[in-house]
Amino acid sequence: MKYPIIVLSFLSVISCRQKENRAVGPKVDQIEAKSSMDTVPKDSSITSKKTVLRTFEGLADTTFVRLADFSEDFEYDMRYATENNFLKAKVYDCAECYTRVKTAKALIAANKKFMENGVKIKFFDCYRPNSVQYKMWEIVPNPQYVANPDKGSIHNKGGAVDITLVDMEGNELDMGTDFDFFGKRAYHDNMDLPQEVLDNRKLLKETMEAHGFWSIRTEWWHYNLSAASNDKIADFKWDCPD
Repeated sequence: MKYPIIVLSFLSVISCRQKENRAVGPKVDQIEAKSSMDTVPKDSSITSKKTVLRTFEGLADTTFVRLADFSEDFEYDMRYATENNFLKAKVYDCAECYTRVKTAKALIAANKKFMENGVKIKFFDCYRPNSVQYKMWEIVPNPQYVANPDKGSIHNKGGAVDITLVDMEGNELDMGTDFDFFGKRAYHDNMDLPQEVLDNRKLLKETMEAHGFWSIRTEWWHYNLSAASNDKIADFKWDCPD
């Protein structure tokens, strides 16, 4: 989407905003270093086929895991591993969706419920290393649109996701706007929308909330896991295929 002035051209992405910042307590000295991260190694890219899915047995709730290793029922459009974003540049070296174990469990449970209605979750963004948050802040240093990396966001904790719903053929449901559209049309409390859009947003919101997530009023796509609010900010970085 193009905006008429330069300032508005930056009002596109980063799903952890000023309101989310109020829910984030840890400061930069609480960031988890890569060397101390408890993670499950990945063995393929998001789009690669897997023969055996992993289980959560023996994994702590705070362990970082690659979601595609635990379920094949999700779709992905990791915008910031491409140039299809407001930066017009890749922020991630490769497309991956990592979360904490507890977030992954809640997402899989929510997705099973969605699939009973003939739809499933599609991801735009998942865990975001704090170093990537700094890259974004360099471009848009405005806490109204980008979480200050010194304070971090729940994305940096592995407890936030940016999502939509697709049908079983992968076609996106109409949510009224594209991902990271900033304006009243993206607000949850905007009822001046077609009934189909309102129904789709209601399905997304009510199902996610029933599985432990909460939303941001101004962003229909953003969901935080309540149980992740007190986790530490992390800068774990996944390996990319050679």
